[in-house]
Amino acid sequence: MSEGMRVRREVLGDAHVDRAQARTTEFTADFQDFITRYAWGEIWTRPGLDRRTRSCVTLTALVARGHLDELAMHVRAALRNGLTVDEIKEVLLQTAVYCGVPAANSAFAVAQRVLVEEGVVADSE
Repeated sequence: MSEGMRVRREVLGDAHVDRAQARTTEFTADFQDFITRYAWGEIWTRPGLDRRTRSCVTLTALVARGHLDELAMHVRAALRNGLTVDEIKEVLLQTAVYCGVPAANSAFAVAQRVLVEEGVVADSE
């Protein structure tokens, strides 16, 4: 297994990576290879930032760009990388200032759903 695939599995979990690989087609295979080599093999393995910090940066970037499907995946990854619920909350609060309240509002809704699904916060209902 390549280093990129190993890191991808450690950060995102085997179930997610297995689903992504199962959906890979001839058309998307090169892209899947690209993200595994570049994002996971080149960037996430660099020594300059630990995985917790990389998760904080990634959450912020996804909120800023409005990539809510990816945000859900990376909230799970942030937990796997050792961020606490309170730390995820603080990252999202920070995004309200720099990315805008509507973006943070959407991000909080996504994160709440994921954190409930992961069993780390109680459902408000």
